[in-house]
Amino acid sequence: MQLRYAFRLDPGPGQRVALARAFGCARVVYNDAVAARERARREGAAFPSAGALSRTLITEAKRSPGRQWLSEVSAVILQQALRDVERAYTNYFSSLKGSRQGARVGAPRFKSKRDARQAIRFTANARWKINEAGRLLLPKIGEVKVRWSRTLPSVPSSVTVIRDAAGRYFASFVIETDPDADLARMPEADNLPSVGIDLGLTQKKAQRELSRKQKGSKNREKARLRVARAHAQVADARREFHHQLSTQLIRESQAVAVEDLAVTALARTRLGKSVHDAGWAQFLAMLEYKAQRYARVFVKVGRFEPTSQVCSVCGVKDGPKPLHVRTWTCTHCGTVHDRDHNAAKNVKQAAGLAVTACRAQVRPELVPAQREEAGSHGIHTGTRAAQRHSTR
Repeated sequence: MQLRYAFRLDPGPGQRVALARAFGCARVVYNDAVAARERARREGAAFPSAGALSRTLITEAKRSPGRQWLSEVSAVILQQALRDVERAYTNYFSSLKGSRQGARVGAPRFKSKRDARQAIRFTANARWKINEAGRLLLPKIGEVKVRWSRTLPSVPSSVTVIRDAAGRYFASFVIETDPDADLARMPEADNLPSVGIDLGLTQKKAQRELSRKQKGSKNREKARLRVARAHAQVADARREFHHQLSTQLIRESQAVAVEDLAVTALARTRLGKSVHDAGWAQFLAMLEYKAQRYARVFVKVGRFEPTSQVCSVCGVKDGPKPLHVRTWTCTHCGTVHDRDHNAAKNVKQAAGLAVTACRAQVRPELVPAQREEAGSHGIHTGTRAAQRHSTR
């Protein structure tokens, strides 16, 4: 299985300029490729091949006065920008045909230097490496300091350098996991319980300040950065908690059952903001891939299963209840139920995992972090993650 391990970068002033140049060049090549494809579509001509685009937009463009600055960055990131365009069009046409699962994908759009996220990708052909001092050596950028927080389990095949809306830089490494090593890290599943999970919701000044600033002003840009940093801090905390909780559930259970919620539909209701803030889809995706990685059972229960309406003791359906009702008493057997606890039991029973249920508390609390797990950016510096790992 391929996973991404992300770490915070601390580029120097000169390296930030070089990265901005690389982001800009990759963005220009991407936009030129989209423009070429759209021009061919309007004229009814055949789409130019990847080889033709590479020759025209990179090789020949470097010799022209208007694009000669493309030579100032690694050619690999320009080639990867073309591959991103090809992948975007492939996903678009597959979505049109209905052969691609998931939400409908729109046609590729032009990128802007004002986009919240900027990224470039280096493959092994770029000759990037992690040196003995634990720094990430990138061609035409230099040795960038990395805040290592864990050891990479294998040699990375590529690295993506990302600049987010808050102005932070990250290196995202793609690694191939060892199935035997993954299984050895987890306890045997035979004697572990099964769990059912019921997802729920619990009850910015910076955003208001941003809305008062004049568009285009320096004060508005400063306010935008404050908002972006506040959002980034919340997103990081939520992602870290999701990783810790999902790892704990997979480690301590042989099977996990969840409701197959229509998150996209819920996001369009009055609870939309709360649904997005809770990050349900992200949490379920983590549970699913970790169950696959560590050979655990992952089951989704139908979204129309009345898990909140049925008594988990006697099985009588007691009818729908408003969200503010957190406890209720079964009219048939008199059992007093916690709404979420009862729903979790019904999820587990509906999945056919066991007769009894083990409650999973889906609210932040102290959970030991698995440092080998991907996703956490970490805050510690050091060279331990770089030892034994370098690309040639």
